[in-house]
Amino acid sequence: MPLAKVECVAPDVGGGFGVKIMHPWPEEVLVPWAARMLGRDVKWSEDRREHFVSSAHERGQLQEVTVGFDDDGRLLALDVRFWHDNGAYTPYGIIVPIITATQLLGPYKPGAYRVEFWSLYTNTVIVTPYRGAGRPQGCFAMERTMDAIAAHLGLDRAEVRERNFIQPQEMPYDHGLMFQDGRPLRYDSGDFPATLAKVKALVGWDDFTAYRAQAEKEGRRVGLGLGCYVEGTGVGPYEGGHVQVETSGRVNVSTGLTTQGQGHQTFLAQIVADELGVRIEDVHVTTGDTRRMPYAVGTFASRSAVMSGNAVALAARVVRAKALKIASDALEVAADDLEIEDGVISVRGAPGTARIDLSTVAVLSNPLRYAFDESAKAATQFAGTFDPDKPPVADDEEPGLEGKDFYSPTQTTFANGMHAAIVETDPVTAEIRILRYCVVHDCGVMVNPMIVDGQVHGGVAQGVGGALYERMVYDESGQLLNASFMDFLMPYASEVPHIETDHLETPSPLNPLGIKGAGEAGTIPVSAVLAAAIEDAEGFPIRSMPISPAELWALRQQHATSTQPAPAQEGSP
Repeated sequence: MPLAKVECVAPDVGGGFGVKIMHPWPEEVLVPWAARMLGRDVKWSEDRREHFVSSAHERGQLQEVTVGFDDDGRLLALDVRFWHDNGAYTPYGIIVPIITATQLLGPYKPGAYRVEFWSLYTNTVIVTPYRGAGRPQGCFAMERTMDAIAAHLGLDRAEVRERNFIQPQEMPYDHGLMFQDGRPLRYDSGDFPATLAKVKALVGWDDFTAYRAQAEKEGRRVGLGLGCYVEGTGVGPYEGGHVQVETSGRVNVSTGLTTQGQGHQTFLAQIVADELGVRIEDVHVTTGDTRRMPYAVGTFASRSAVMSGNAVALAARVVRAKALKIASDALEVAADDLEIEDGVISVRGAPGTARIDLSTVAVLSNPLRYAFDESAKAATQFAGTFDPDKPPVADDEEPGLEGKDFYSPTQTTFANGMHAAIVETDPVTAEIRILRYCVVHDCGVMVNPMIVDGQVHGGVAQGVGGALYERMVYDESGQLLNASFMDFLMPYASEVPHIETDHLETPSPLNPLGIKGAGEAGTIPVSAVLAAAIEDAEGFPIRSMPISPAELWALRQQHATSTQPAPAQEGSP
């Protein structure tokens, strides 16, 4: 079929962190093919077991870290080897271990760094990027290493981290590595010491010793964990935006991304309303419709706000410039002296003087020779005596008050953040309860803080699942044993703690809006943070996740056995 005859409309595709990123899923080709062959509608459905064994998994890595440091805990050398389970095929390449290898460094200066990984084929379900995409594994390796350094030297864990931070004045900071987008691993902005100070204050880091002492008097075991991360966001190559002002004043915005509940319609409408000077309720956003925007890359890698946000902002600026030019001609006022507020163009600083509605400018932008309706009259009264040879739209401009632009980044932007948690472990049952969970996040300029908080909350919930509940269990033949929600555990609302958030905004210098991504931030450090908190409560190392109460109980027995004094020999003193 000619490409122009193929249209794809996917306005809201439902939740999808993980298995969405596949080009394409077989049913996406087979269903339309079958529909054309049969000449009727075809619907695809699968049950949960089928989905468990035919979609995609992620997270499985075995890691080995060797670290060198001085007496103050400053990193001198870091040598990392890891083995990544890529399942039966590599449909998305080896992007996950590549991200682990590069994002493992987090906010730290590692000294000499060597990393080597093996991406292994196994007879298990395929692996494609899942929320965090290799970053949780890298963060686990690095943060557990920082805790081990602190324990070895008897230093405060936060202090060891701070001594290794890249400083704000060192930004942009180039690690000398190649990132997933083929560009340098160069951090664009961030203030890691300020973020650490915020999260320590939020969780009560300096007061925890007294809190632990009181808990011990009550027969309770509590522990405190900390985790830091840096996340590459907003990868290219591009996204586009189209903005159109109708003669009614309605503003239509379109971008090619699909949405899975990230609030695209809200924050894109905010951006256009701010850029164009219109009411947000007049802005209507369409995503995932090739009839409106045929070129797009996709919603993944924490890229929507960075890519489409900047694209629609640039498109809105095109429209704004055109509107001011037309209004300038109509009002006989220099364009630089005009402003747009609530959809009305007027002289800046001179209320009550000449003004014109943006909707009328939309009429002026497309003069029709034989239009005699009220809109045409309203338009021509500003244009003076109607002269068909001198239409208000310039010769070098297209008719219509609309514009399109594309945003293509020079490199990835790097968001960052730090999490801290307090947990309680039951001394008898080894159940793990999260008492407090605190997040400080820096995604540059926040377009909508509530949406950012929502992204963080959802990410932490997924992180809690990965740390304490969710695992794929195979037998020795590669058969999946727990392919149902009877056996595969996920956290309910009762298992996800109240999440306390704070933010730092260090604008990115790489894009017009100064924004960085936020979609995966909540997930990345959770396993490392909870492992650190459990270790702090129990007093022995936690080296792998997820961890269940049964596994924690078994580790307690091993630790008790290993620390028991050897039995006295007969005749010994």
